[in-house]
Formats: sequence, C-alpha cells, structure tokens
Amino acid sequence: MSIDVANETEVPIDLEDFTRVAEYVLTQMHVSTEAELSILFIDPDPMADLHERWLDLEGPTDVMSFPMDELRPGTAQKPTPPGTLGDIVVCPQVAAQQALSAGHSSMEEMLLLTVHGILHLLGYDHATKAEEAEMFGLQRHLLLTFLAQR
Repeated sequence: MSIDVANETEVPIDLEDFTRVAEYVLTQMHVSTEAELSILFIDPDPMADLHERWLDLEGPTDVMSFPMDELRPGTAQKPTPPGTLGDIVVCPQVAAQQALSAGHSSMEEMLLLTVHGILHLLGYDHATKAEEAEMFGLQRHLLLTFLAQR
C-alpha cells in the first residue's frame, strides 16, 4: 500500500501512527495492497475553505474525504482492485475541541477521524439511521481493535 501522510500544521503529529491505522483499516477491509491513500493535516482556515468550496458550509470541519477511483471493500478471496482510494484531510484543531467534549485525547480523535475518512472513501455514509449505525459500528470496531493491538 502506498500511504502518504503529511502535516501542514504546527501541531506535533506522529505521522507513523496514521500510516499504521490506515494500513490496519485497509487490510481489514481487504483493500488491494497496491491501493494509494493520502492523509493531510491542515489548519482551520484552509479547512474552512475546503468545507465551503465542496460542501457549501461555513467554518472548518473535522475531516473531509475526497474519493478518487471509488474503490469498495473487498473480501479475503477477492480484494479490491489496485487504484487510488483518495484523500483524507483532517483539522487537528477541530479534532482537539471535539476530543475535549468526548473526553478522550486529541490523538484518539484524529485516529477516529482517519478511520471515519477511510470508510467514506470506501463508500460508507451516515445519511440515514441505518447507514449511520453500520458505519459508526464498523468505525468503532476498527478503531478499538487497532488500539488493542498497538
């Protein structure tokens, strides 16, 4: 897998942790070992610009996903074909605010947002209650099992 992780903020981030969580999730979802993924950490102002440009919503958000080849989860017998999964953009400052409200660390929140973003790239959504239950249940399972094996 080709996973590119970059930090354009002043917030100290261990990029290896995000490479590892992405590798774990992609492996669990049976994504091709030849898939490509990009994760970028940006400040609130550029995130607000993206949020307004792509979703017509004001202010920064926590995470945005930009799918490319519309890859979907595979199976152990038939992984996804090779391709570019897409880009995930995370705002650490928004994640830090959410972490305070949720009662966990900023790192845990950013890992959660990364898993969330990857699931969006794989076609999951939370527009309906059923979709939300499926996506958030899978997101929780993936994050907890990743953290448990660390």
